[in-house]
Amino acid sequence: MTGKSAAERRIGLLNGFAAYGMWGLVPLFWPLLKPAGAVEILAHRMVWSLFFVAAALLVARRWAWLGELLRQPRRLALITVAASVITVNWGVYIWSVNSGHVVEASLGYFINPLVTIAMGVLLLKERLRPAQWAAVGIGAAAVLVLTVGYGRPPWISLVLAFSFATYGLVKKKVNLGGVESLAAETAIQFLPALGYLLWLSAQGDSTFAAEGAGHAALLAATGVVTALPLVCFGAAAIRVPLSTLGLLQYLAPVFQFLLGVLYFKEAMPPERWAGFTLVWLALTLLTWDALRTGHRNARALAAAAAEAKQTGAAVAAGPNQPEPALATEGSRPAPAAGNVPAGPDTDPLEARP
Repeated sequence: MTGKSAAERRIGLLNGFAAYGMWGLVPLFWPLLKPAGAVEILAHRMVWSLFFVAAALLVARRWAWLGELLRQPRRLALITVAASVITVNWGVYIWSVNSGHVVEASLGYFINPLVTIAMGVLLLKERLRPAQWAAVGIGAAAVLVLTVGYGRPPWISLVLAFSFATYGLVKKKVNLGGVESLAAETAIQFLPALGYLLWLSAQGDSTFAAEGAGHAALLAATGVVTALPLVCFGAAAIRVPLSTLGLLQYLAPVFQFLLGVLYFKEAMPPERWAGFTLVWLALTLLTWDALRTGHRNARALAAAAAEAKQTGAAVAAGPNQPEPALATEGSRPAPAAGNVPAGPDTDPLEARP
């Protein structure tokens, strides 16, 4: 059992590295699609992603969720919101990479966890721990420093961070699997995207057929580039702890940042380094607090389970007490003693903060 569990964790880690690695290296892909513009690339991404995920679901025979979704107008409305928000995210990201703003795009995914926390406070009325407040404050200071450094607010970063945080919030409400959710979202995107591509072709401005078979194949590959990391992420999510995924998520913006500085040779003046350093400080604080809280909760669960086990042993030993009254009255607690194994499943949950 242990060997199997270790093997499963290894598979999960490999899939996690693959998912975030692909997301981190994707800035290398979008420039290959030039001379197609960002909007054309975005439309192809929507169209071909639907084909890819539909084929994956067909092979896996996972269609039961679709009928249930179609009978729930509220969830369909949320899927429409998610599709709209991720369209903005994808479009801005593609444009930013192909316009020489890879570093600023990477910043968006660095500050995304901080924006997610801030949205939790503002929209969900969540309560933050002091370390989380400090991280959000440092992140806000970083945005101010970067505003001075860029001579303008880092709007690319902010749009990417807020759009992806909103997307995550809506996806949480929808509660669909990753591939299923992407299928539903791209189904909503499909007709507008296909209509745009047909209009572009009618205007003679489409590059799909005009730039050769290789270019057309690369545009079609946008579906694979979109869906494959998500499939790997899904395989990782069911095999590794959430805390591990939380650490792995920083791989993508780290790779993007390194590509922007080392490969695309984007400028990094001192004030920009200062802003990024503040962001990294905020994320370090956030990660430390999350790990500390996770360890503390794990200890609380273990203590509660041990206490429940001891209580169960005491109850089981109750009928052996010398007092006859307790022995006869104990005929009632006896069935409860048989239910003691359920205690560790219940008490630790109640012990969670």
